[in-house]
Amino acid sequence: MKLFILLAILVLSTVTCARKGGDPPKEEIAQLTLKRGDLISCGTGDKEFGIAHFPINGNAQLQEEFNLAIELLHSFEYDESEKVFARIVGKAPSQAMAYWGIAMCSFHPLWEPPSEADLRKGSKAVEIARSIQEKSAKEAAYINAIGAYYKDWEKADPFARSVRFEKAMEQLAHQYPDDHEAAIFYALALNASADPTDKSFRNQRKAGDILTQLYQTEPNHPGIIHYLIHTFDYPGLAEQVLPAARRYAAVAPSSAHALHMPSHIFTRLGLWDECAESNKKSVEAANCYAKAAGIAGHWDEELHGMDYLVYAYLQNGNNRAAMDQLRILDTITKVYPVNFKVAYAFAAIPARIALENKDWKEAAHLRSPAKDFPWQKFPWQEAIIHFTRVLGLVHTGNLAEAESELQVLAQLQRKLMEARDGYKANQVAIQMKAGEAWIQYSSGKKKEGLALMDLAANMEDSTTKHPVTPGEVIPARELYADMLLQDKQYNNALAEYGEVLKKSPNRLNSVSGALISRKGAK
Repeated sequence: MKLFILLAILVLSTVTCARKGGDPPKEEIAQLTLKRGDLISCGTGDKEFGIAHFPINGNAQLQEEFNLAIELLHSFEYDESEKVFARIVGKAPSQAMAYWGIAMCSFHPLWEPPSEADLRKGSKAVEIARSIQEKSAKEAAYINAIGAYYKDWEKADPFARSVRFEKAMEQLAHQYPDDHEAAIFYALALNASADPTDKSFRNQRKAGDILTQLYQTEPNHPGIIHYLIHTFDYPGLAEQVLPAARRYAAVAPSSAHALHMPSHIFTRLGLWDECAESNKKSVEAANCYAKAAGIAGHWDEELHGMDYLVYAYLQNGNNRAAMDQLRILDTITKVYPVNFKVAYAFAAIPARIALENKDWKEAAHLRSPAKDFPWQKFPWQEAIIHFTRVLGLVHTGNLAEAESELQVLAQLQRKLMEARDGYKANQVAIQMKAGEAWIQYSSGKKKEGLALMDLAANMEDSTTKHPVTPGEVIPARELYADMLLQDKQYNNALAEYGEVLKKSPNRLNSVSGALISRKGAK
């Protein structure tokens, strides 16, 4: 028996040594189910994704491929980036940083949390990367940093894991102060772990300082510009990054996401023509990508661009163009991948058109074009539809049905609380408070309604918008101003519309509401 145990230990140690001294087993690499194929380049350029240089151990050809994968990764072209990392694995299976890159492609720090499949893939990629002996101390630090995110992924919530990644990247960036990529990924980690209720923007300001300094020497780096846009995508901050935002589409013209990203800043500043133009190009590139990739239907980036495009059209008063987009949305039956961006667009686009136009009859009976969509997976987005119905029903005098829709919102909010998604649960809570306010006001309890609507506006002001969205489907403070205007409190309404316009310059309904209030106050 003892001899058997000794032999088993010897065999195990031999396998471990072979593992560390050679290529990872092909079976383990196969478990990653890597995305493969030719690189797809759409947009106005030909495989132009900016300029990044991330030194790794290996030959010059591998270095060139790795730089390309990094450029794609920085523009959140995750599928295409993974293809390039997979190509490196095919040529050099013992290149540890290729597995780091695969783990990074499964992370999606500013989007929704990774799926279970992505978490398993990322965790496995980290495991393989750690098993490879031929890597530098710095490469090991990068692998351990992303490993901190995947550690105990079955138990730890996404935000806690993002904080772990941030702390690990902070240590790495301080350990290697001359490594620009370490600083850039640290800035990204700061944004990913930012507290949405922190109105001092502590993390964002720290990230902004890092990226602004790097931008001076690397103005064509896609990650620097991309993360600058996300970092400053807030009222009062956006103007600081406008010149850089305008550059991004020229730096990485082959990325549909890069073509879209400047519109985040254009939206914050009320530059509606530029916002529309940015997203028209992004939508065209996304269409190109779907066809080239052989996607059976539409790519999610197309719907993401459409959401911003419709918002810009509505703020320009171009209802015809907005309705054209809604008609296109109505023809879309298949989208890849089915994710939170897609769910948000399917809910927000028709809701925005009804609410911005105060088409209360349409709002009261709103239906998303996505008829067979798995809404049960996306309670926050589904809540947008029911919130729109509440407002529509109230304004068409059907308070009983509005109360029923309010109960649906409460159910969705409980579902988000049970899932420990506090941010989205709070967003639905704001909608519930606003809906309750309008029900109270419309039932004759005007004082109570105004107090509740003021509370909803303050609740919304205490948090930030989701980094992916152009903004709330309708600002709570604008709804409060509308209620004050309806109550003929013209001066108070004018003040509230002014507050909305500080956060959202050139919002059409607040501009027109302010004009009506000013006229009524005379």
